[in-house]
Amino acid sequence: MKLRQLEMCLQKIQGFRSPKADIEQYMTPAPLAARLLHEAALAGDICEMKVVDLGCGTGMLSIGAALLGAEVTGIDIDEAALKIARKNAEAFGLDIEWIRMRIDETAKPLAADTAIMNPPFGAQKEHADRPFIDFALLTAPVCYGIFNKGSIPFLEAYTKNTAVITAKTAALLNIPKQFAFHTQENLEIPVEIVRLERIA
Repeated sequence: MKLRQLEMCLQKIQGFRSPKADIEQYMTPAPLAARLLHEAALAGDICEMKVVDLGCGTGMLSIGAALLGAEVTGIDIDEAALKIARKNAEAFGLDIEWIRMRIDETAKPLAADTAIMNPPFGAQKEHADRPFIDFALLTAPVCYGIFNKGSIPFLEAYTKNTAVITAKTAALLNIPKQFAFHTQENLEIPVEIVRLERIA
């Protein structure tokens, strides 16, 4: 599937009905999700692979990976989001496993080929992204994540004994006004799509 075709499919996915600020529930925009997944697919990390989507929300990355031929498991703590994700997957005729689980130091890693995620950036809770990084690298030898621009030095230091960054792509994350503390109708945040490969 071509990048533009994937993006058009993902535009149909329903987002959060009542997003929760404390767990940073922002829907990954379709263009950004499509770009991450397209790059992962070109690298051979999606098609016919077992893929786990961490903090899957309403299923944007999960559904995109499944459309590209992956066997997908989506994980999220919010049952309301998972309910929407199930309906979104059904609308596409996709069979995706959905698991309600909190991703923290007590979470038991799964076994997968690739982990994908748009983790919390830590705007509401400092270091909220760290359990996601840890879980991803315990779950799969390859991880793709969306991180704030300028996070590369942190990622390199944080994962220096567990993984290496093998690719990075500059992109933009569009956040529409959805919480009371938002002051702009739309905010574009520079981000980077990062591929981490676990050190054997």
